[in-house]
Amino acid sequence: MQGKVEICGVNTSKLPVLKNDETIELMKKARAGDENARETLINGNLRLVLSVIQRFQGRGESADDLFQVGCIGLIKAIDNFDYVNHSVMFSTYGVPMIAGEIRRFLRDNSAVRVSRSIRDTAYKVLLAKERLQAENQREPAPEEIAKELGISRAQVVTAMDAVAEPVSLYDPVYSDSDDSVLGIDQIGDENSSSDVWLRQIAIEEAISKLTDREKRILALRFFDGKTQMEVASEIGISQAQVSRLEKNAVDRIKSSI
Repeated sequence: MQGKVEICGVNTSKLPVLKNDETIELMKKARAGDENARETLINGNLRLVLSVIQRFQGRGESADDLFQVGCIGLIKAIDNFDYVNHSVMFSTYGVPMIAGEIRRFLRDNSAVRVSRSIRDTAYKVLLAKERLQAENQREPAPEEIAKELGISRAQVVTAMDAVAEPVSLYDPVYSDSDDSVLGIDQIGDENSSSDVWLRQIAIEEAISKLTDREKRILALRFFDGKTQMEVASEIGISQAQVSRLEKNAVDRIKSSI
């Protein structure tokens, strides 16, 4: 983003950028009660919010409103991220949380409103459907989902029909409290355009962490179509080194998506 662009009074051109290890260290301090670390952590990840709100421009909401809502999603992501057991970078976890918060805001402010109870039922149905499908290796019938949840078949069908369009697999799941629980690990949709977009962000984030040599090797191999031997000759290293660097770079990208 070039030049001075202000959103909610924030000069976006001067936002800091934290590395993943810096984010984790600040998160540890913030969880221990360090408010300065928490503020630095939030400010250092505001660019994630900016990258997400671009997806939602043209929806009739101001950039300031979307930014504020996205910041709420960012804070929830910071509070819920398990930096001990998670194998992904914080940005990979945070982007869907931010997107989910913005989608919820847009849905709640749309002309067609769906009640909170119906949305909650729809999320429970999605999760039950995923569990049953994993157990039985087939698509469960509405009656099976109803029995699993202890509700009627009509409730299952009504809930899914009512939210068929707005439900996102990347929305946080809301049920008994205001705390958000992301459903991304339980439900997947390889054909979803949002899924493709979020994966693309994760890939770009992962590529940005590679060394210049690794980026050049991947560009020569996968964009220029050169063999490892040709890449080795051009860069001035052995074919074995090219193979090792290429494999390490690809593995790091895969681990982030």
